[in-house]
Amino acid sequence: MAELKPKMPVRRFDVFAEYSRLKARQEGESAAQAKGYGIWLAKVVAARKFGKKEPAGEKAGEGEKKKPERKKKWHDLSGIPQTDKLFDKEIVNRMGKPFYSKVFSPAIREAFDAEKEYVEIRDAIRRDWKPSNE
Repeated sequence: MAELKPKMPVRRFDVFAEYSRLKARQEGESAAQAKGYGIWLAKVVAARKFGKKEPAGEKAGEGEKKKPERKKKWHDLSGIPQTDKLFDKEIVNRMGKPFYSKVFSPAIREAFDAEKEYVEIRDAIRRDWKPSNE
């Protein structure tokens, strides 16, 4: 049997989204909400890293006090709900479902369960995961 390979390169973004999904599950989120949270958080962190600023008045403590919002099922980015289906499209399907379920997700889970921090694994864990087209 040939070794499973991802369809596309595995990015730090993918590792962070999966790691965040596992953390949300550990904190009691449903499987679907944890996926949505994972992709949302990965996008927020990536946007900050690459210099995109938060819209005015959205930083903690700015502006008038607002009524506490009811917890929504999904976080939004630019009006787009960050859902479990979006996680599947942008993470799982991008690398391929077989690779995600048999290689990627179990490897991230193993590191997470071993209490390794994201920064410890983000590069080393994906080093040998070369796409099938390389």
